[in-house]
Amino acid sequence: MQNQLNHESSPYLLQHADNPVHWQSWNASSLALAKEQDKPILLSIGYSTCHWCHVMAHESFEDQAIAAVMNANFVNIKVDREERPDLDKIYQIALQLITNQNGGWPLTMFLDPQTLLPFFGGTYFPDAPRYQLPGFSDLLLRLKDAYDTKRQEVQEQGVKIQATLDQMIPPVLDPTLEDLDLLQDAREQLGQRYDGQYGGFGSAPKFPTPAIIERLMRHWSHSRRRGENDKEALDMVMTSLTQMARGGIYDHLGGGFCRYSTDRKWMIPHFEKMLYDNGQLLSLYSAALSFGPDALFREAVAQSIDWLVREMLHEQGGFYAAQDADSQGEEGKYYVWRREQVKQTLTEQEYLVIETLYGLDKPANFENKWNFHRHDSWRSVAARLSLPQDEADQILADAKQKLFKLREERVRPATDTKILTAWNGLLIRGLADAAAQFDNHEWLTVAQRCVDFLRSACWHDNTLYATWQDGHRKHPGYLDDYANLLEGLLSLLSAGWREEDARFAQQLARALLDKFYDKEAGGFYFTEHDHEQLIHRPKPTMDDALPPGNGSATRALLRIGHLLGQVEYLDVAHKTLRWARAVMERVPAGHCTLLGALEETVHLPQLVILRGPEADMKAWQKSLIEGYTPWRHTFAIPYEGNVTIPQHLPKLVSAEQQAKVTAYVCSGLECSLPITSIEDLKVAVATK
Repeated sequence: MQNQLNHESSPYLLQHADNPVHWQSWNASSLALAKEQDKPILLSIGYSTCHWCHVMAHESFEDQAIAAVMNANFVNIKVDREERPDLDKIYQIALQLITNQNGGWPLTMFLDPQTLLPFFGGTYFPDAPRYQLPGFSDLLLRLKDAYDTKRQEVQEQGVKIQATLDQMIPPVLDPTLEDLDLLQDAREQLGQRYDGQYGGFGSAPKFPTPAIIERLMRHWSHSRRRGENDKEALDMVMTSLTQMARGGIYDHLGGGFCRYSTDRKWMIPHFEKMLYDNGQLLSLYSAALSFGPDALFREAVAQSIDWLVREMLHEQGGFYAAQDADSQGEEGKYYVWRREQVKQTLTEQEYLVIETLYGLDKPANFENKWNFHRHDSWRSVAARLSLPQDEADQILADAKQKLFKLREERVRPATDTKILTAWNGLLIRGLADAAAQFDNHEWLTVAQRCVDFLRSACWHDNTLYATWQDGHRKHPGYLDDYANLLEGLLSLLSAGWREEDARFAQQLARALLDKFYDKEAGGFYFTEHDHEQLIHRPKPTMDDALPPGNGSATRALLRIGHLLGQVEYLDVAHKTLRWARAVMERVPAGHCTLLGALEETVHLPQLVILRGPEADMKAWQKSLIEGYTPWRHTFAIPYEGNVTIPQHLPKLVSAEQQAKVTAYVCSGLECSLPITSIEDLKVAVATK
């Protein structure tokens, strides 16, 4: 047996192709080999930009002696969690059952080859004993001995794990709370988690938690609509977004947000940048700008899109998955600065501005160097330096440009060039939301090119594929791929209608139901109905770094159901919420995405459909995006071409009517009479 990873396309798997470990892929032949030889499986799951994955690889997987122990006693299988999120979800759950602790990466699991059930697991293990962890080689020998000599105990534990996994799909139970009470319970729980000093939720490590922030934004908007105006919820949103955009988690020179902060103050990030974070944050910051102008938020959106287009965009239109935290073997080396280097690069006045704004006048915050972090607002800094705002803005822009140019000479962190459909779906939504808020046609075009790429490269024979790399699509898609792309398409259609996008959205919605929906109980499985049989088939509901597929699918089906007048989609969404109700009531604050869908059934969305010449409809559409109104969905559908017409609109329209703009305001499946002036439309949406 030899290392087989050189046949793979995943950058993560290829990183391990030269290891002395005889790595195999997860496939039928490697599983059959383990079963035939009755060797336990060492399953290692990670991803290319994972810092501790790199550490464990250097310490153990590149070590000849440790590799020899692995090869002699185990069938060693390496998995990219981004290509196989199904395996990652299942074995992360199993690890929590075994250890009663949260998982992470690298995920290191030891499986019974006969059942694929784990009998031991962990995350990172060092090569020698430290961090209160055993040395990896000693651990391997002890686990192989346990497998050989305590087989009955191994099998009994497997039976218990399987029984617990089988019980993890919640049953359908009657609600015990009214809908508004459930939404309020979530609001109160989120308030208890909130960090009132630095924003965000919880302590270190601190993640952006876009699902929580969006839930609170929507909660505030509906409370205001009811005349209650929960200002505290809005304060939590704005403080969190402000602290993140000022913090070291944001790349102040190049744009883009890192995955999380290692400290409570958002000062020192784990420096890897993930596409899924940035897609969701584009939507959030764009939505927050509807509250009013904010230079910090505008810069975060515009600069992040600049980074995405500059460094993460494939020439055919899709976006890469992630950028590494490490550069030249050191975490954060690309991003941090020595004070003298900054001083030598800038004029005296430029340096004074950078020093004051980004904390270089304070002690070094990362291994005797500085990671840029704003301790105060930019206006306060300019006032403190007695600089007129326009002059200060120019000095800051010049200084940042010089530092960015100098940083570009450094060795850039590696980019994982896989294109992941689910993550691109989140980014399409973010770009569409930003394009609508900024009225930026260029960003809209970038989002449309991304959809065109996914449709041509990853959609084949009514199947959406999860990954694309070097001209090859792989792995039939998971629930997240269909749900996230469908949501992205609907946001894109709202920002700019294209008939090919509308048809694609309908195809995805149909495939979503056919491939993933549980017709008996409601809800969606993470894997297709004809997916390989694994030890568990999840139906995810909890918020994570990515929104859960059941939440995204339900929101998307409600939206497309109302748009097209398709009752089937609405019924499926309602049945999914009915199925998920038990877990939502058990942990309200952990189900913000699904609660957002529930809220759309409590307060029916307001659908505004414009028909007419494209150029004329634009002014009407712009008049409707003032303020934060998440319950309102606007679509400008031209008459030109063979376009999709919602079932609840007139099918035959005279040429005279087609020459001017007509609006319809719909609630549920009922629409207003035709509206032919912007003033009347504003009155109609205000009274619905």
